[in-house]
Amino acid sequence: MTTEATLASTSASPTARRLWTRSRGVALAVVLLLAAAVAIATIRSETRHGTLDPRSADPNGSRAVAELLADRGVDTHVVTTLDEARAAASPDTTLLVAAPDLLTHRQQTWLRSATAGTDGRTVLVAPGSWSVERLAPGVTADPATSLDSELAPDCSLPAARRAGNADLGGIRYTTTHLDADECYPSERLATLLRVPETDADGDTVVLGAPDILFNDRLDEQGNASLALQLLGSRPHLVWYLPSLSDTSAADEDDERSFFDLLPSGWLWGTLQLFIAAALAALWRARRLGPLVPEKLPVAIRASETVEGRARLYRKANARDRAATALRSTTRTRLAPLVGVSVSQAHAPEALLPALSAHLRDHGDGQALHTLLFGPPPSDDAALISLADQLDALEREVRRP
Repeated sequence: MTTEATLASTSASPTARRLWTRSRGVALAVVLLLAAAVAIATIRSETRHGTLDPRSADPNGSRAVAELLADRGVDTHVVTTLDEARAAASPDTTLLVAAPDLLTHRQQTWLRSATAGTDGRTVLVAPGSWSVERLAPGVTADPATSLDSELAPDCSLPAARRAGNADLGGIRYTTTHLDADECYPSERLATLLRVPETDADGDTVVLGAPDILFNDRLDEQGNASLALQLLGSRPHLVWYLPSLSDTSAADEDDERSFFDLLPSGWLWGTLQLFIAAALAALWRARRLGPLVPEKLPVAIRASETVEGRARLYRKANARDRAATALRSTTRTRLAPLVGVSVSQAHAPEALLPALSAHLRDHGDGQALHTLLFGPPPSDDAALISLADQLDALEREVRRP
């Protein structure tokens, strides 16, 4: 009993070294993914610092357009709270909302009520489906974004026609307003909309992408001309930079969920990952065509073959197959020794009576049936015990 337990713990039980060997590939992949995530987060945090901030000289900042507007007599005032943005709405003011999707639904409704009917202009920078329908009623964001970055005006809006090609793209929009200007279309959907107020002289401009406002993109295409015309139509420009820390007009029932904070396209990206994983599993799980036997180029010792097959069984936890192979081989060797043909070696009604008659001191037919034709072992220790018992039975039959 002690010997069997020792064999079970040393031969079949997984050791710490074996567990590490099996799992080190997965662990290395997880470490690499974490390192890549940290590196990407660090790079993005550095490159996107001060994004769309008119005080920032970073590549993604907007200081250049603010200075050009100042040369034309337009003063720029930065606000960071909803209360300041609402108070600034007036006929001689252009209100630019840099990140509309950061606003809660209640904040969007309050901002819209403050700007509607003021005869001023509201510029929304890349609003998604979360915000555009409240800040610009009658406008809907298309789920598929534009793959093009340089687009032609293709509309009658004077500012767009004078600017020519510009870096718009991004989110595409549809509108129910018949008098709206739909410019810079991508696959027939506009990436710039100007929606006039029905009962006032003001309007709302929706930009599908912020590229024309970036410092490093302002001198490309007609970006500077388009930005100056859209933001310089009034003498005052209020640049609203929403933030998650602004709790004005917030409501506990209006909090955004985790999925609302994820960027657009995450669902399709996740679906693509699942499809790729399924294809990889199919590739690793199935072979193309049947197995073809081949002669080995060199002679291999039988012990090495047995050991290799045993390791494959252990890796796959195929105790049933291993037990079947042990019992079948034992029956094949025992049959000629007790006067049974090899063709009848696997028939219990032929082998067991002859074997019981040969073993005078081992007349328990039920024990022989369980040993040679019984169920598969439940664990590795039982499999080792079965191998020992089969070996002992064969030695006893061979004993003269």
